[in-house]
Amino acid sequence: MGGSARNQGVRDGDDAPGQSLYQRLSQRMLDISGDRGVLKDVIREGAGDLVTPDASVLDITLWGMELGLLSMRRGELARFLFRPNYAYGTLGCPPLIPPNATVLFEIELLDFLDSAESDKFCALSAEQQDEFPLQKVLKVAATEREFGNYLFRQNRFYNAKVRYKRALQLLHRRTAPLDEQHLVEAAKLLVLLNLSFAYLKLDRPIMALRYGEQALLIDQKNAKALFRCGQLMTEYQKARDFLVRAQKEQPFNHDINNELKKLASYYRDYVDKEKEMCHRMFAPCGDGTTVGEN
Repeated sequence: MGGSARNQGVRDGDDAPGQSLYQRLSQRMLDISGDRGVLKDVIREGAGDLVTPDASVLDITLWGMELGLLSMRRGELARFLFRPNYAYGTLGCPPLIPPNATVLFEIELLDFLDSAESDKFCALSAEQQDEFPLQKVLKVAATEREFGNYLFRQNRFYNAKVRYKRALQLLHRRTAPLDEQHLVEAAKLLVLLNLSFAYLKLDRPIMALRYGEQALLIDQKNAKALFRCGQLMTEYQKARDFLVRAQKEQPFNHDINNELKKLASYYRDYVDKEKEMCHRMFAPCGDGTTVGEN
């Protein structure tokens, strides 16, 4: 899900006569493409499973990088050489990467999300899902939510909303024993907050408010839910009440305090306009009557 990469162009023939820079770098590197188009050198070993083809981290444009990532594990740091046909080809990527360049990448894989397990579980019927333990449902719901967060960070708000709703559906559907119900409620709370924010980004304030209010049914003192409801309320007093409650939970929260100031400013402007309108309505005319007087 997360990673970092550094790269530089490497052009054959840029080094000393007899041996190119590519040849020197590639001598001890592992061929992972089968044609020496993608070469790898592990700097720090990772742990766990390899990245899967369904992983979120594979939202990339270079074929060489995708092959490279599929060879990595969480926490791994590796150096890769990509020949032009696995990198930027004959066009390059001006002004940094010239045409027909072999590029060197150093990639650190911090984490990734695999949707395959989640997709398979969600494809099951409700009866089949009920056969699995609660921890499995919570894990799948958490994966769906994390995928939603991943999409949200890419400004793909509609797709994020779909993932959040799928997670919420799983949690709503599952009945948990009393001693484990708090785990389901805690998971629901996070998803509801995400849904509220996603609908806000989609410019659907009524839905955003609805999910914020549902979050408050689980936790009446949740500052994020209180803030979201206060932000979305159209009535001044109700909006202020929500924001004051949010401020009570997090007195030094910058966003909450700014929203209260903004609300107070809007309200002052509203009151001033109302006074001005009343003044105009009842101001005396030239003949001594007032506006609206018969």
